[in-house]
Amino acid sequence: MTVQQVLLLLLLWMWLPHPCHTEMLFRRTPDLRPKSFGGRALGNDGKAIHRQKRGWMWNQFFLLEEYTGSDYQYVGKLHSDQDKGDGSLKYILSGDGAGTLFIIDEKTGDIHATRRIDREEKAFYTLRAQAINRRTLRPVEPESEFVIKIHDINDNEPTFPEEVYTASVPEMSVVGTSVVQVTATDADDPSYGNSARIIYSILQGQPYFSVEPETGIIRTALPNMNRENREQYQVVIQAKDMGGQMGGLSGTTTVNITLTDVNDNPPRFPQSTIHLRIPESSPVGTAIGSVKATDADTGKNAEVEYRIIDGDGTDMFDIVTQKDTQEGIITVRKPLDYETRRLYTLKVEAENTHVDPRFYYLGPFKDTTIVKISVEDVDEPPVFSRSSYLFEVHEDIELGTIIGTVMARDPDSASSPIRFSLDRHTDLDRIFNIHSGNGSIYTSKPLDREISQWHNLSVIAAEINNPKDTTRVPVYVRILDVNDNAPQFAVFYDTFVCENARAGQLIQTISAVDKDDPLGGQKFFFSLAAVNPNFTVQDNEDNTARILTRRNGFSRHEISTYLLPVVISDNDYPIQSSTGTLTIRVCACDSRGNMQSCSAEALLLPAGLSTGALVAILLCIIILLVIVVLFAALKRQRKKEPLILSKEDIRDNIVSYNDEGGGEEDTQAFDIGTLRNPAAIEDKKLRRDIIPETLFVPRRTPSAPDNTDVRDFINQRLKEHDTDPSAPPYDSLATYAYEGNDSIAESLSSLESGTTEGDQNYDYLREWGPRFNKLAEMYGGGESDKDAS
Repeated sequence: MTVQQVLLLLLLWMWLPHPCHTEMLFRRTPDLRPKSFGGRALGNDGKAIHRQKRGWMWNQFFLLEEYTGSDYQYVGKLHSDQDKGDGSLKYILSGDGAGTLFIIDEKTGDIHATRRIDREEKAFYTLRAQAINRRTLRPVEPESEFVIKIHDINDNEPTFPEEVYTASVPEMSVVGTSVVQVTATDADDPSYGNSARIIYSILQGQPYFSVEPETGIIRTALPNMNRENREQYQVVIQAKDMGGQMGGLSGTTTVNITLTDVNDNPPRFPQSTIHLRIPESSPVGTAIGSVKATDADTGKNAEVEYRIIDGDGTDMFDIVTQKDTQEGIITVRKPLDYETRRLYTLKVEAENTHVDPRFYYLGPFKDTTIVKISVEDVDEPPVFSRSSYLFEVHEDIELGTIIGTVMARDPDSASSPIRFSLDRHTDLDRIFNIHSGNGSIYTSKPLDREISQWHNLSVIAAEINNPKDTTRVPVYVRILDVNDNAPQFAVFYDTFVCENARAGQLIQTISAVDKDDPLGGQKFFFSLAAVNPNFTVQDNEDNTARILTRRNGFSRHEISTYLLPVVISDNDYPIQSSTGTLTIRVCACDSRGNMQSCSAEALLLPAGLSTGALVAILLCIIILLVIVVLFAALKRQRKKEPLILSKEDIRDNIVSYNDEGGGEEDTQAFDIGTLRNPAAIEDKKLRRDIIPETLFVPRRTPSAPDNTDVRDFINQRLKEHDTDPSAPPYDSLATYAYEGNDSIAESLSSLESGTTEGDQNYDYLREWGPRFNKLAEMYGGGESDKDAS
């Protein structure tokens, strides 16, 4: 039988379940008295300390994990030496999993596991056992503790924390360069057998990389791996337990390895000679063209610096490296002239800026090329003698004064005359002008430095024969200052003096500003325009001054405001000065000088009027207002007087009712005479019981014949009132004494109601409309009182 077959049989035997027949015995202690083991010790009190012997014989229980049998797995047996086999003892189990995971036969002491146990969940269980008398329930042996340890089997494969790893290593690395370390873990017990012993191997990625079996470190296996040939590699690593032996479990992971770039390639120009062209009119800084050297590297390893190292145009051209494109931009350094030189030759070099000394052996990391630049002829515009002009002039010069002259020429052989002009967009106020023939610039309006200190002009020069060819030049005009502004107060001062001020007391500090800007700096002097008996000015000689009082005590009652003229002058030439007036109010202050009141009206208030008195006055005013409001409300609630106060007080003309009419004294409201003689109405007599919005001319109503029925007459008047815009918008009772003949209602007058006998029916009044509702309510539905005439 070979060694491999023996190992296979051994492995199969390990996988089969094997019950543990471990037996724990209780041994009776012959004497209940403590016995020593031959050693004695003294306590703090000097007495001997004895160690008592236990009645257990201890061994650990071992249980194989992942049991697959159908019956309960036998763990072991507990037995006491006092057990006579007659069932008088009872075994009790407590602790981790007692009664659920582990059960004990209380008669025999056999312990069984009720289900499969995974060591990776818990490696051991601590339990306590005790034997008691079944009848008395007293322990026959002391309770003791024992451990059930779970034996591991290889049931977990190695696992990597990441499914995919990403790593990088520089290209051209030597063999054995460390790339990355991968580590797998195994949940099995590393202290028992080889279940957790992991060996690493490479399944994919050879021959470029290798892995150390014990550590999992991946290393390069080939020299001079070039990123330019291949950049990405995928490596598969396997981790296998059981020390990598046959039958072990395994897990894999993928490692993506990238070769990073190193500077192992020099730059190279694709052409040995480059031709460029440029017009002679190109200004300085114009880009002529570009050159580019290729580099197989990337990033900073491909960065190239360009420079001109030789040629006949080194002082006429520059080359600038464009970082984003890695190109060399050739620009004009000086003005070109076709008539002077038509061809330039440059030698341009491109060199890596980051060179790795490890790869010097690969050759110089630079290259050169020849650049030939041809200058083309053009019709050139005029050329100024300078690129810019600066003129300085004082602001007080007279109009028409020449401040400077610009000069230009035609560089062509024809030498055309030049015409000068100002770009009015740079001189919108037309302060300057220029002589078109000689380029002299002069003023056309007064200058003021305080408005504008600089004027930036643009002068245009054009050929008279070809006006389209123009050249511009900037002209900077600086306006120099002269002392033409007087100093003034820096801010507006709100100044006050206390009534209890003393002589020499400071009440205000003043300062000044000046629009001018002298070379020696600003210097101001302060003084009074005239001697003032109340105040004085003290110059601090630092462009500030103090206002001081000259006497004790001020009175608002006498003078509430003082005006103090202050003269401010400068020290430049010619001297400028101005007078500023300070308004000083007299105010009441407390003992610390804090202003309390500056109003003169405060003097009129009665002295000693306390806050309580003011509150009492306010309360009286409020009480009076409440009384007035209550009186008005009570007046509105008064009962209205009846229309007829008594039977004797009966009049033939009832004018007012419901508090809406004009009253009995309003004789202008209704005129009985008008009813009897309508023709007698006054043309311009207006009613006083209403206020019409517009004055209407009274309409003349045709007189009714004597024999006209009174009903028709009343209907006619009702119609007129309904269409009259000046009629009152309230109920009004009008009495008409003219009744006519054969009236169905007979007389409507209440004066005649006493002469009639019997009851009268006034219900028909309701049919005449809302204007007669009040009459219907007064006379309808009741007996009429009869008075003796």
